[in-house]
Amino acid sequence: MSDTLDATVDQRQVEAAVADLRGDAVDLLLDLVRHPSLLGQERSAQDRMREVFAEMDLQVDEFAIDEAKIRDHPGYSPSIVSYDGRHNVVGIHEPRRGRHGRSLIFNGHIDVVPVGAESLWTKPPFEPWIKDDRLYGRGAGDMKAGIVAYTMALKALQRLGLEPAAKVILQSVVEEECTGNGALACLVHGYTADAAIIPEPTPGILQAQMGVMWLALEVSGKPVHASVAHTGVGAIDFATYMFGELKKLEQRWNAAEHRHACYHRHEHPVNFNLGRIQGGEWASSVPTSARADIRLGFYPGKSPAEVRTEVEALLADAYRRHPMSNSLTYRVIYEGFQAEGFELDMNQPVITTLSDCVRDVTGKTADYTAFTGTTDARFFNLYGNTPATCYGPHAENIHGIDEWVSIDSMMDVAKVLALFMTRWCGVNRLES
Repeated sequence: MSDTLDATVDQRQVEAAVADLRGDAVDLLLDLVRHPSLLGQERSAQDRMREVFAEMDLQVDEFAIDEAKIRDHPGYSPSIVSYDGRHNVVGIHEPRRGRHGRSLIFNGHIDVVPVGAESLWTKPPFEPWIKDDRLYGRGAGDMKAGIVAYTMALKALQRLGLEPAAKVILQSVVEEECTGNGALACLVHGYTADAAIIPEPTPGILQAQMGVMWLALEVSGKPVHASVAHTGVGAIDFATYMFGELKKLEQRWNAAEHRHACYHRHEHPVNFNLGRIQGGEWASSVPTSARADIRLGFYPGKSPAEVRTEVEALLADAYRRHPMSNSLTYRVIYEGFQAEGFELDMNQPVITTLSDCVRDVTGKTADYTAFTGTTDARFFNLYGNTPATCYGPHAENIHGIDEWVSIDSMMDVAKVLALFMTRWCGVNRLES
């Protein structure tokens, strides 16, 4: 028998059911952080997520990313490692007592970024530890706590003898941190819904996000003996010169007259980052070659093709103006993110319903945030006809040293997501 409980679910019971799962949530997060799910090494963490979804009696769909199927999609970004042995894991809830609500996707990425200099960490980055309200470890905040939050939200409803009265899809995807092709593969695989929420550690509900592009400059110079270094042209020096010229474009886009409306209050929304430089052969030789890996941010409304055109024109001009250009060569390689930004309509139902849930659980009005990075929400909004936003736990030092997440905030997010499901999907009572 089916009961529709959209208007009669006791919010206090939902919150209490989530609170009772705090120990389970912390244990799962500790377990997930112990899996060093770096790029190309996500398998053990995904095996754990498959177990979690199966234990919740969800239909489990595990599939490899077929690059041939996504390569021609406008949201595709060229990957930098093979997809062999790297899978997405999806848990699917289908209501057993009647479908009368709106469908929902919870999406989260299992991959984490490199740890940097491990000697700077207080403890080894994949040996998580807790101090007061903070759980430390690489990936704790970005974004394994978000995956735990959506998992506990659904589990809490199950504990209450309730089920969402619509399809709910829990996605644990790979490769968000460099291409987003894991989420894109889910879309191409056929996963869409009436809304999607990604519990990324953004400060508030996502209103807009930047476009992000990765590119590499491969350059060659004029090698000579170091004793006459002034007569040569070092490839490393030339690479840093070219990046310095690119920074002028960053400065121009940050100027008030070029700002996107969502970013007027940001101190420095557009950031170009020289993330890695490699080159040289010998301390006493002017280096022959170098490679600079660069990340560019750009505003919503610009396409990656437009950005590439502008960047290549700037680099060509900088090359022509270099006094030793006859002895230098360069080429631009696009690998990793070729990600377009977007701005959301904050009056659409998924936003207003989520905002109401945040207020009702936390007692505070939800902040809206224009993110200066990118998330997988772009695939849902730009290509999937699925309105999507991000709302997740409070975390700090993500991509840095001693990354941590607030356990209290993770549990608050789980409460918000559980309440959201009751209002968005409706619920059925499972007992007769």
